Amino acid sequence: MSEDRQTRRHPQNLQGVLQLAVEAGSAAEGPAPPEPMSEERKTWLREALTELCKGQMDEVEQMKQCLAVLCKEGSERERGGEEEREDDDEDDERETAFEMLSELCENLDNARDLMTLGGLELCVSQYLNHAQSGLRWRAAQLIASCAQNMPQLQFHLLSIGALPKLLQLTDSDPNPTVRVKALYAVSCLVREQEAGLQAFLSHDGFSVLMRGMQSENEKLRTKSAFLLLNLLMSHPEQKDTLVAMGMVQQLVSVLRTPHSPVHEHVLGALCCLVEDFPQGLNDCRNPALGLEELLRQRSKELQGKEESQEELDFCERLRVMCFSRQQSDDTGMDR
Repeated sequence: MSEDRQTRRHPQNLQGVLQLAVEAGSAAEGPAPPEPMSEERKTWLREALTELCKGQMDEVEQMKQCLAVLCKEGSERERGGEEEREDDDEDDERETAFEMLSELCENLDNARDLMTLGGLELCVSQYLNHAQSGLRWRAAQLIASCAQNMPQLQFHLLSIGALPKLLQLTDSDPNPTVRVKALYAVSCLVREQEAGLQAFLSHDGFSVLMRGMQSENEKLRTKSAFLLLNLLMSHPEQKDTLVAMGMVQQLVSVLRTPHSPVHEHVLGALCCLVEDFPQGLNDCRNPALGLEELLRQRSKELQGKEESQEELDFCERLRVMCFSRQQSDDTGMDR
């Protein structure tokens, strides 16, 4: 019994209460009791629902307060003396507001309410291009938090032009944290979202990922390659576009950089471009790339390293698809 109490989770909103009620009903054995709910039970349930609704309203009020902070019109910034300190305090206050909103919007109901309150438009129109990098990346992070697994919010963000701004930040922002957070938001808008993918393609999103994989920012390199792999697995019809833009050659050049976590995703992407796609296979077999020897050497380096097993699997699979089959084909031609 004590173990049940420790593992029991209290519902945080009305949706949680309903879920708890469903679970309780499913767990009950035998038919429902014939007697009606007691007045005491009714009172308890009414009070519990009232408290939960009040809590939800309190969170909406917190979001309104945060948005009020973010909506403050700042005067022209003249750096120096007291004005500089006031500006710094204002930035700190706004950063705190963003952090609170991101935490609140982990709740899907709150994320939806933020959209209704105009918070997402504020992020896109004023903060994605803000002069302060700490505010830019926090705005991108909030957009990502709201967009995850929320088609309604994804469509809304796409309709107000969030994606091209996020791609631009990913591609060229001088702050590395902004670039990583912006790419995270891009991922939340395009993965498993057809409208998002089409917008991504229309803004040359694959080129942004290609440049991201060539960046000196290790996190950006890894996350760019991971998103490319994910999109290829979900949308194999994009192979033709990627091979035509020289993606095979670019990926092999990334493999020649000092070993890092990005290589696992790059090898996975190459496997996708080769599988059931002759043009990708021909590109990989091009002797000028020297891919066969590179894969042979990489396999030797990864042998016996448990933490690199998935990368080794991709490496061996790519070798088999590209070069074992080629040897078989050549042997058949000789005969």
